[in-house]
Amino acid sequence: MDDLDRKILSLLAKNARMPVKEIAEQVSLTSPAVSSRIHKLETDGIISGYTVTLNRPADRMYVDALISLSVAPSKQDAFLELLQSSKEVLQCYHVTGAYTFLVKVSCGSMPQLEHLILQFQKLGTTSTQIILSTPVNHGELDALML
Repeated sequence: MDDLDRKILSLLAKNARMPVKEIAEQVSLTSPAVSSRIHKLETDGIISGYTVTLNRPADRMYVDALISLSVAPSKQDAFLELLQSSKEVLQCYHVTGAYTFLVKVSCGSMPQLEHLILQFQKLGTTSTQIILSTPVNHGELDALML
């Protein structure tokens, strides 16, 4: 991936339905050349369809948290099943260190978060951090630029 590919990705991230002709004008290439590069990015698995980013309604409260869990190997299958069935779970990372997993959750209330933590504690030891804000959020596109 070169700088032109990164520029194309940046344009598509802003507007996934931007016409190839418009992209070509902005990156100083012909439309067929841009189409070829986009096709290569799709083939390489960098692009996979269109993405919709949803913003939460401003009139609702959310409690976002990171829950670290230490889960015994014998309970990992049950834990992963619980994660799959919990609508509050946004992401789960298998990590190194004192804990086995780091789970990002978003709950509609503190009691909902407490209930989820209690469910997790049936399977292992937890440590929870409430997310107060997100001062930096570069997202996946910026990670591709590395």
